[in-house]
Amino acid sequence: MKALVLSGGKGTRLRPLTFTCAKQLIPVANKPILGYVLDQVTSASIKTAGIITAPETGQHVKDYVDDGSNWNLKVKYIPQEPLGLAHAVKTAKRFLGQDSFVMCLGDNVTGQGLNPFVKKFKNEKLDALIILKEVEKPSAFGIAQLDKEGNITRLVEKPKTPMGNLAIIGTYLFSNKVHQAIEQIKPSWRGELEITDAIQEMINMGFSVKAELLDSWWLDTGKKDDILTANARILDEYIQLDVKGTLTCSIVDGRVKVEPSAKIINSTIRGPCVIGKNVVIENSFVGPYTSIGDNSYIVNSNVEYSVIQDNVTVKDIERLEDSLVGKNAKVTRNQRNRTTKVNMGDYSEIEV
Repeated sequence: MKALVLSGGKGTRLRPLTFTCAKQLIPVANKPILGYVLDQVTSASIKTAGIITAPETGQHVKDYVDDGSNWNLKVKYIPQEPLGLAHAVKTAKRFLGQDSFVMCLGDNVTGQGLNPFVKKFKNEKLDALIILKEVEKPSAFGIAQLDKEGNITRLVEKPKTPMGNLAIIGTYLFSNKVHQAIEQIKPSWRGELEITDAIQEMINMGFSVKAELLDSWWLDTGKKDDILTANARILDEYIQLDVKGTLTCSIVDGRVKVEPSAKIINSTIRGPCVIGKNVVIENSFVGPYTSIGDNSYIVNSNVEYSVIQDNVTVKDIERLEDSLVGKNAKVTRNQRNRTTKVNMGDYSEIEV
């Protein structure tokens, strides 16, 4: 079995960050989202992965994943214009060959690995296994209807009227028969080849298409608040007390990871949070659910529930919260202000 990891798309809902960075490379808990996806691919004993890339950000993805050796993966990069998920499969047809494959979205994070899904797919000799999750707002997702045996009977993309609450989360397992279905479908009104149409065509062709409910959390990191939620969730589940940096007249409270060469001076760090390499925090408070990227400088400031990327300066800010700050940005005070909320792109500078 192979993996097909989708790391294209323009990430328009995360601009200005995605003008200079692939959305899949935005870090949560100081690690790109794509890294967590590849971790799960590796944990399922998959050794070969095709990574779909976009023209604008493909090089950034290549720079991060490189040859895949950090995940013990053999990697093939497949450039694609963003013309739909089924189009991505069509573009990767030569790479996939006759093999079955797992398809994952590179900007989705789940709390459950791929192993049980791969096992079910193989044991039941399925042609498609679609992972679903109950959601509160079905109209924002592709929704599946099931029969009593767990077979998918109908798929609707973002239904205007309620037809259930089982959303397609972006993890799929396919046999090579999916290629036959894709050849039969036409672009949607959006001009894209929709994977929901391909799955529906597989059902119409009589192939074995089942669903499995995700029994853990799932986060689609398409917007700023989604990134912050994913950051908080991963910090909550994975960060343990691990202080390797230098503390001077400072307090560490709770589950805090401080990387080597970081310096905490006259400050309080309250977990869960992670402090990257070569970070300097001075006369400041860093509160729960915050990630501070490498080489950043936090001075005379309070930061909570935020993702601060690499090489960021935050200086003299009374309270920075619910914020996503891109690489090489500066947030400094011009005059006194109680609370600051920002969504900043790379190389930005703002005075508040």
